[in-house]
Amino acid sequence: MTAVWWDGDAVGYIDQRLLPTRIERSRADSVDGVVEAIASLAVRGAPCIGVFGAYGVALARQLYGTGDAFQAAAARIRAARPTAVNLAWAVDRAMAALPVDPLETALAIHDEQRAVDGAIGRFGAALLPADGAVITHCNTGPLATGGDGTALGVIIAAHRAGKRIHVVVDETRPLLQGARLTTLELSAAGVPATLIVDGAAAAAIARFGVACAIVGADRIARSGDTANKVGTLGLALACAYHRIPFYVAAPRSTIDFALASGAEIPIEERGAGEVREFGGVATAPPHTAVFNPAFDVTPGRLVAGIVTEYGVSRPPYDESLPNLATRPSGIFALR
Repeated sequence: MTAVWWDGDAVGYIDQRLLPTRIERSRADSVDGVVEAIASLAVRGAPCIGVFGAYGVALARQLYGTGDAFQAAAARIRAARPTAVNLAWAVDRAMAALPVDPLETALAIHDEQRAVDGAIGRFGAALLPADGAVITHCNTGPLATGGDGTALGVIIAAHRAGKRIHVVVDETRPLLQGARLTTLELSAAGVPATLIVDGAAAAAIARFGVACAIVGADRIARSGDTANKVGTLGLALACAYHRIPFYVAAPRSTIDFALASGAEIPIEERGAGEVREFGGVATAPPHTAVFNPAFDVTPGRLVAGIVTEYGVSRPPYDESLPNLATRPSGIFALR
């Protein structure tokens, strides 16, 4: 499934809120539509919203030309979600390339993401067992990147290489990206999988003899501290208890070298209704206080390796990650 694309006078996307029961291809033909699609999670996944945001800048250029209205529109797109650094990175790159047509830059970013995902898959597949179980959290496949996927791309690449991988999939409350999206993509790729509730992750590691965990990221600090979908920290702690490696797979563009630690990563908090309700049905009294962060931060000391398009970086990250600071984001930039 192609998650996002340029559609002539609009940005096309699969509305991920409707999966897996319905595949609906939609069009954002206004800046309001682009911002709403990102903010509502119709389009989601750090690399994917970066690509989508770049296409949004191209749309804004068509609608507004090059004046103040265009600049304001680009700023609105950039601010649509605060945690995933890829969105700001892609919008800034499209704006920095002016007077080059932003559509040309957006198409290049999308092509690069496909190539980056392929490289991450090749490097990461070597970390997975030849025969055994791995566990993942949230969704990091084609729907999340616009390419082959990051952590899920690694798993699928290992499967295609002949490794006998069984995937334990966290459902990923409260919006069930693991249940709705990851299981769909694994089924399409022919990879065996078992879905679990998030609270079963620690027990499932023992039950299935899980060899390692691999997840994606929305922002990574220089220390290796990693912001990812809420629940990731709990999974990393369970892996530490069971003494199995916990890996992160993400493009180099997800590393925010301006941030020394995860304490500086802005964490988006979402509406209480996502927790008080399930499928539109109330599951808690209407005035129940709710804490609903979309992300949490896993300390770098719990991360065994960070897989990017440049290979696998290992601890200590304050020494290994700076080696990537001067490398271009996107392997096409190396050509």
